[in-house]
Amino acid sequence: MKTRHFSAWPAMLLLAAAAGSPAPAQEDFALSTINSAYERLSPSLCTVLFTQEVTDARTGETRRRDGSSLGLVVRPDGLVVTHGHLILDSAEPVEVRVRLGQGSSAKEYPAQVLQKPDDINLAFLRVQSDTPLDLPVVRFSKSPLVLGEPVAVFGLSGETLDLEPGVLVARVSAILEEPRKTYALDGNIRFGYVTGPVMNTRGEIVGVVGFDLGRAEGGELHTRSGHPLVYQTELFEGHIAEPPSVDVSPGAREDAWLGVFTQPLKTDYAEYWKLEDTGGLLVSTVLPDSPALSAGIQSGDIIKSFDGKPTQARQDRDVLAFTQLVRDTGVGRTVTVELLRAGQPLSVEVTLSQLPATAQEAGEYDDAVLGLAVREITRDVRILLNLAEDVQGVIVRRVRPGSPAQAAKIRPGIVILAVADQPTTSLEEYEKAIETLRERKPSEVSVFARAGAQTGFFRVQPRY
Repeated sequence: MKTRHFSAWPAMLLLAAAAGSPAPAQEDFALSTINSAYERLSPSLCTVLFTQEVTDARTGETRRRDGSSLGLVVRPDGLVVTHGHLILDSAEPVEVRVRLGQGSSAKEYPAQVLQKPDDINLAFLRVQSDTPLDLPVVRFSKSPLVLGEPVAVFGLSGETLDLEPGVLVARVSAILEEPRKTYALDGNIRFGYVTGPVMNTRGEIVGVVGFDLGRAEGGELHTRSGHPLVYQTELFEGHIAEPPSVDVSPGAREDAWLGVFTQPLKTDYAEYWKLEDTGGLLVSTVLPDSPALSAGIQSGDIIKSFDGKPTQARQDRDVLAFTQLVRDTGVGRTVTVELLRAGQPLSVEVTLSQLPATAQEAGEYDDAVLGLAVREITRDVRILLNLAEDVQGVIVRRVRPGSPAQAAKIRPGIVILAVADQPTTSLEEYEKAIETLRERKPSEVSVFARAGAQTGFFRVQPRY
């Protein structure tokens, strides 16, 4: 069924009915339900105004881009939720403001970006105010939806309509059970309605509209990307009760880690190993210094259960469910992992450790002398670039347009091993090397780096 749009303004709804035009929502929603919900929700809808620093992955050039999105006030003290595309690997928010209220009574506040959850594509903001806030909030229900059920989505109309609150009506087109339960919506959802509260015909707010990240956007939840979903209340209520931290440094979170790459045990693999049933996770790689390696798990093992929970993985997206299961189990816990090795059952005890820092959490240094930004090399980057453990350096994150680094053809993804013969095995060493350049002010320096499988030198003329 085609998604329908109409204004949420009560006066316009009544005008349409009085003129004899059919009101699209009446077959599913009473006008009184829409109007009542509008009055209740509109004070908690806000506009998020942001500036992102966007990096071109091919050239490393950065530019600033302004945008706006829908936000929902979910705690009276100023916690706001908005869509997760605010924070991407290639686009980082550098300035964020929240506009509360509509029209002449609207007020803008600066907002602090909190750590983005890794289990759902939502971003959380904290409104900054000199005085205590007591804001109206969206109240959520846990009522499930059923296939074909109509829902109303509240959001913001386009800029040509002054970003006024509006409403869309759609239907649940599919119920998706894995890797976590979500509901797919029919038709197109306009950008201003992403993160919009979703209401059932009883007037209950049962979730928000979301879009999973695609592979190119740096997300793990790519299995449902490109389609509007309902993130039901259970998926994010924990982040409202206990808001994410501002600190994204290693140790700021408590996700557990096993240290394996896996794939579903499909029929062809089961036939090859002469196994009677499919289901389970085939271990393709065991990472160095991981809990799995310490416990003796090997490549080729088949994980049949983890901490007493069966791992009946048959599709690629089931791997994500297993990853989340491990993360939620708890750092420091010792669990039993049931395996098949060469067709024989085997049980091992694994003590889970903390998930290593990812690229998004890595420390970063902005180098104004060479005109680039570098980050420490995290485990996920090392795996992605196939870097051996003995490759020690910092990785180029961004290159400024017109900078000495750009003139020397340094680009993102290059690993800098030394600057002016000073090793740069860490951010601290890199910063010291740059400080030495500032003191000595040489007109030209050599940068020893690794690009792909090759190493070599770049001649750079610093700018002091």
